[in-house]
Amino acid sequence: MERLELEFGGRPYSLETGHVARQANGSVICRHGDTMVLAAVVATKEPPPDRGFFPLSVDYREKAYAAGKIPGGFFKREGRPSEKETLSARMIDRPIRPLFPKGYKNEVQVHVVVLSSDQQNDADVLGMTAAATALAISDIPIEATIAGARVGRINGEFKINPPMDELEESDINLVIAATKDDVVMVEGGCLEVSEDDLATALEFGLGEIRKLIAAIEDLQSKVGKTKAEFTPSEIDPELDKKVREMSESRIREANQIVDKHEREDTITAISKEVLEAHAEEYPEQERVIGGIIGDIEKADLRERVLRDKTRADTRTPDEVRVITGEVGVLPRTHGSAIFTRGQTQSLTAVTLGTKMDEQRVDDLLGESTKSYMLHYNFPSYSVGEVRPIRGPGRREIGHGALAERALQPVIPNEDIFPYTVRVVSDVLESNGSSSMATVCAGSLALMDAGVPLKSPVAGIAMGLIKQDDQYVVLTDILGVEDHLGDMDFKVAGTSNGITAFQMDLKIQGLPFDILREALQKAKTARLHVLDKMAETLAIPRTELSPYAPRIIIFKIKPERIGDVIGPGGKNIRAITEQTGAKVDIDDDGTVIVASVNQEGGETARQMVLRSVEEPEVDKVYEGKVRRITDFGAFIEILPGTDGLLHISEMDYARTEKVEDVCKLGDTLEVKVIEIDPAGKVRLSRKALLPRPEGYVDPPPRGPRRGGNDGGRRGGRRDRPPARKR
Repeated sequence: MERLELEFGGRPYSLETGHVARQANGSVICRHGDTMVLAAVVATKEPPPDRGFFPLSVDYREKAYAAGKIPGGFFKREGRPSEKETLSARMIDRPIRPLFPKGYKNEVQVHVVVLSSDQQNDADVLGMTAAATALAISDIPIEATIAGARVGRINGEFKINPPMDELEESDINLVIAATKDDVVMVEGGCLEVSEDDLATALEFGLGEIRKLIAAIEDLQSKVGKTKAEFTPSEIDPELDKKVREMSESRIREANQIVDKHEREDTITAISKEVLEAHAEEYPEQERVIGGIIGDIEKADLRERVLRDKTRADTRTPDEVRVITGEVGVLPRTHGSAIFTRGQTQSLTAVTLGTKMDEQRVDDLLGESTKSYMLHYNFPSYSVGEVRPIRGPGRREIGHGALAERALQPVIPNEDIFPYTVRVVSDVLESNGSSSMATVCAGSLALMDAGVPLKSPVAGIAMGLIKQDDQYVVLTDILGVEDHLGDMDFKVAGTSNGITAFQMDLKIQGLPFDILREALQKAKTARLHVLDKMAETLAIPRTELSPYAPRIIIFKIKPERIGDVIGPGGKNIRAITEQTGAKVDIDDDGTVIVASVNQEGGETARQMVLRSVEEPEVDKVYEGKVRRITDFGAFIEILPGTDGLLHISEMDYARTEKVEDVCKLGDTLEVKVIEIDPAGKVRLSRKALLPRPEGYVDPPPRGPRRGGNDGGRRGGRRDRPPARKR
């Protein structure tokens, strides 16, 4: 067993191997504070049949026992990965994928398991470093060493891997993966932070990550296995020559076709013709021939950008595609928009709900709720393909989380806008950066719904073509430029600053001068997109949709919540049935009434207030006779509150029998004449009648001794009549 310890972020940090999971190619336990993560990596000894891609899979799982919890549900064991687990797996996958040598096709699995959680140190970045370390000490061939960390800025001071309670006060939350010299992957969110501040945060993170890489390299020197030899398979030079002679000039011509589908169909036809021509001489070489044609296409497009500064759709490197926007396109939704940029299009709808519609989240950090959520859908027809229709995949969850993070800083607080907000993006067309189109469409749809956003938000995707010392940064990349290029850098924000970002590389590191240039060009493009969006809708609408709920918020005494709910929820159900409004009550007594009909909401509010209203002396009430006795009637003047209308207070004239004045179920107007210290209420009907001439008030009653003639708020209702003397 080998263990290395260092101080990181002001707290103990350790990497340990040789103790557990020793049959894996490499395994490491990474610990920060009391959070512990195990990463184990395994690879097949021989490559499986070529599937046209590198078969790497990363699985990140959180064990409930890590936080001393038992999973909920019937089965009481961990089920399918949560959204947090899926996002963490993607975050680990993206920086380690470029580490493998080109052409390596052995199947590799990376298992990351959270073993202990102190609920202060997030395990996701520990999992990234643990996975990179396990690969470094294993015999699996990789070409660089990386590590990952989180950067925050609290009160103007940058901190590495800040505890979660401090991160809540941070205006920057970014995750960075890097080699000793260059950034490999970044993602995160900001509260409208400038490009210079973000670059400074990345530089700070890179400096701190070098400490981790030094520890990894030290561990590797002590226990690292000899890397397995890997030699990429060579292509038959004669086959390569024949394919190029038959297709190279035609591929170059096809690359000049602007329309995506026409270009792809032309290249597909060329590929089919070349395959048929060589099928007999070179059997079972379809993937090799397809790879040669792909290399020709890639080299030509990259060369055109580097040499001529001309892109696949004839744009210049800094040019943004044509943008159009529409709002209010769906008549019965609370807000909707279509945002189109070139051949990328998002239809986004906003639904406003109440507190009862909040999403409940149960993870290692405990139970919490979300009142704002964004969901992203990518149907196969958006790219003209046919594939099985299943639930959201990792890509959809990841793109939705990025767009959700981009809009989060401008969503108003609940005290300003007390609604649960759900945004749904359906991508109708895709040719590059549908997640950033979702940000733009989401911003327009939210404003169309009347959500008082602090500022509109737009997003743009930046690309890169780099060959030796020559490079070109591309603005608003196409799908083919993402596929054949070296970088996908998505940046979203307002006119005031960045709110979210995510960068993936296909090369092993990005110099900081290129990173700064990409950030500045992204800002220019973002401001252009915001101007185009403003032509459609510049500010949020002042009125909500007529189909959106109207919310009324007020407070009652917490001890009266039970009176509103009633036995078994009887009272609150009655309010809902009679008014059509939804009523939700917090433990602190905050009542939220939601109704599409403003009148129904106000009626529900009055019913709630009436159920907790306290009786007042000299106030007149209209009450229902609930019980009759020989000495008077008990009148319900408020829900849950009865008062005694004594027989002597029914009329100025002598009343022989209570039934002469009222019967069970009658409604009477009465006045409260006394509330004693025990809360018992005395009523009078006589006080509301005209006073007869010559009437003399009886002498005042003396103090009562014992007994109880009060109502529901104290004592017995069935007090017997006084005995005659």
